[in-house]
Amino acid sequence: MGQLPGPRDVLPDGRPQARPDHPGRPGRRDQPDQLDEHQPGQQRRRSYRWQDPAVSADAAGTMAGLDFLRAIADGTLPAAPIARTLGFDVVSVDPGRVVFEFTPAEYHYNPIGSVHGGVYATMCDSACGCAVHSLLPAGAYYTSQDLTVKFLRAITASTGPLRCEGTVIHLGSRTALAQASLSDASGKQYAYATSSCLIFRP
Repeated sequence: MGQLPGPRDVLPDGRPQARPDHPGRPGRRDQPDQLDEHQPGQQRRRSYRWQDPAVSADAAGTMAGLDFLRAIADGTLPAAPIARTLGFDVVSVDPGRVVFEFTPAEYHYNPIGSVHGGVYATMCDSACGCAVHSLLPAGAYYTSQDLTVKFLRAITASTGPLRCEGTVIHLGSRTALAQASLSDASGKQYAYATSSCLIFRP
């Protein structure tokens, strides 16, 4: 014989109340949501993979910056996990100039329906830092000191592919200054950034 509902198990209208911790009743916490991912307003899912970041980190200490970044671009070395998380790739590497590309999607969104400013900043920071790295010899490394981003236009999933080009404005023995521009195929600019980097030489 099944257990009868107690006073706390009944709603004011007499219907049984769902108890999240009671097996077999609606609302149980360990029951997965049954949602149609193709219906508006329903849950979306995304999965991705990345490789051991120690592989590239170890190589960075022994390779010239230009060679290191080109090895990532051609797949010889694994890309940084953040690139897989946000879905961006290195598409061009030259001395003092690095270009990334990504296609905006819903998983980049903030709560008000457009790409989060942190995505703009991450793209610009990556482009600035890698542009500086492309000019460093083997054994040298850098760290970003600051990043100033100007958000010029909103980005949504309908914007289409964007490119973020980083270039070095100045390279000294201890510091560097770089800039980045985030734009679409027509040249329309969505963000502009500058970054100062501190350089450590062997």
